[in-house]
Amino acid sequence: MAKFILSAFADEAGSTLDEQIRALQEEGISLIELRGVDGKNVSALTIEEAQLVKTKLDAADIRLSALGSPYGKSSLGIPFEEHLALFKHGLELCRVLDCKRIRMFSFYPAGEADEATRAEVLRRLEIMLDLAEKAGVQLVHENEKGIYGDDAARNKDLLQHFGDAKGSRLGFAFDPANFVQCGVNTLDAYDQLHDRITYMHIKDALMADGAVVSAGHGDGHVAEILRRLNAERDDEIILTVEPHLTVFAGLKDLQDEDLKHHESYPDSRTAFHAAVTALRGIINQL
Repeated sequence: MAKFILSAFADEAGSTLDEQIRALQEEGISLIELRGVDGKNVSALTIEEAQLVKTKLDAADIRLSALGSPYGKSSLGIPFEEHLALFKHGLELCRVLDCKRIRMFSFYPAGEADEATRAEVLRRLEIMLDLAEKAGVQLVHENEKGIYGDDAARNKDLLQHFGDAKGSRLGFAFDPANFVQCGVNTLDAYDQLHDRITYMHIKDALMADGAVVSAGHGDGHVAEILRRLNAERDDEIILTVEPHLTVFAGLKDLQDEDLKHHESYPDSRTAFHAAVTALRGIINQL
């Protein structure tokens, strides 16, 4: 039996760090995947700002489950050096924030996802992984729509390239909604990737139009995946709530497509509570 531990992208509950801390405390969640802080992406924080964030989180007894970074979420057509400099700053932020994981991506192909694209993705990830390992930080790849590793096969290839069945240099954040939005059956993806899952992002979506809905209300088979994880694993598994149920500040900076809504909430805090409640309902049924 697995031990599920909740984390959250609390910037979906409030834009300021104080609002995020209050929402986490009210929901009884003591982990945060830090992404947006007072209107800034976490990658844009200065070291001094990160120190202030750490002080506030410590006072609230909240720790980071991961740095919800944008690293690897850029086109392969853009020179790597500038992106790499940002990544190195992110490793410094992890040191200040006492964070041992960075959520990241495998770049947007500049054209077809061919062998040349694969080779460049592997080259860039190898450099990032080497730097992260020296800093004592684990990189965790998310299956974001549109990046090189957005389907199950390419995720499996990346994870196998950077490790074997006994372990992986590259972790994996399984996001059911992102697979749905790519037209991927999440149970098929789970069958291929279940032994590589480091942690999960909990959001669901409808195959018909990609609309994001609360966990268990879409085609992501969230309840069944958690049931299988619960049966197969006996360790701690972090489940990071990522509602996407209402448009929140900074969303347009995170994705190009418009979100469609089949569930309506008066504000982001209410939507955040609904997402947490839906996940807890699934866990309780297990």
